[in-house]
Amino acid sequence: MEKICVIGGSRYVGKLLVERLRAAGHQVTVINRGSTRPLAGVEHLVVDRNDEAALVAALGTRAFDVVVDQVCYTPVQAAMAARAFSGRTRRYIMTSTIEVYDPATAALAAVPVSTPMPEETVDPATWPVLTDLPWHDEAYLEAHYAEGKRQAEAVFTRAAGFAFASVRSAHVLGGGAREFTGRLAYYIERIAQGEEITVDAEVLPSVFIHYEELADLLLWASTATDFTGPINACSDGVLDVRDLCAVVAAQTGRQPVYRTVARGEAASPFSFDRHYAMSNARAKRLGFSFSRTTDWLPGAVAEARAASAVPTI
Repeated sequence: MEKICVIGGSRYVGKLLVERLRAAGHQVTVINRGSTRPLAGVEHLVVDRNDEAALVAALGTRAFDVVVDQVCYTPVQAAMAARAFSGRTRRYIMTSTIEVYDPATAALAAVPVSTPMPEETVDPATWPVLTDLPWHDEAYLEAHYAEGKRQAEAVFTRAAGFAFASVRSAHVLGGGAREFTGRLAYYIERIAQGEEITVDAEVLPSVFIHYEELADLLLWASTATDFTGPINACSDGVLDVRDLCAVVAAQTGRQPVYRTVARGEAASPFSFDRHYAMSNARAKRLGFSFSRTTDWLPGAVAEARAASAVPTI
């Protein structure tokens, strides 16, 4: 049994991770602002992670084997957490994102479309950190989500007091109504109603992961391995937006209606005009086995359809 702290853990992947940690017999503490109570048997610390003094006070004399940070978005948050947990844990894991590889948000080395992005494409040990940017502004943070994650990884990588690993998650799907972004529901509703789906002129593929598989990987990273540095988390196989729509169309009985957008015009979710699909080779070398996206995607679409209030025409 290990003592594991989960920052966040109130919904979707984080909630499932807490459930699986408890089922595996670990002693779990959840830190959040109190909007959702955790499972029975889970210690709950109600505190705003953005208030460093309150966080330190809430932690008291507690120490953990592992901390899993589900809700770190900025270098400022990372710096506060690094100070608060220094000497309190041997290992710190931050959930990061595929968006760190998006070439539209940073000057990155070009990678051929046929080559999945390896972790070293974005090296947090050398990435610049700018804590004086307006990270507290919600509009700024939303517009600079990828950069916030890159810089947060960089802060933790350079922190003393614990070993650090980041899990760069692919686009997460599955769970029906629990998938709070509504991206699968978007396609189900538009295809079922014959509404346009906007796509780029040259659609490029990306990678995905089921929310249960991501929870499994975080459980593995927390309890079964001691790797450090970034690791990519994605199911096997690439898909583009038309592939996704084909799976939805097969279940709705309606064919998608596409409209090609001009360059720079907003397109539907998962329509990408640039390449940043990830490689999961490092995770496999370390011992984690991934499913294939095409194996679980039809079930995820079926769950989303069942949760949708829009009837199929």
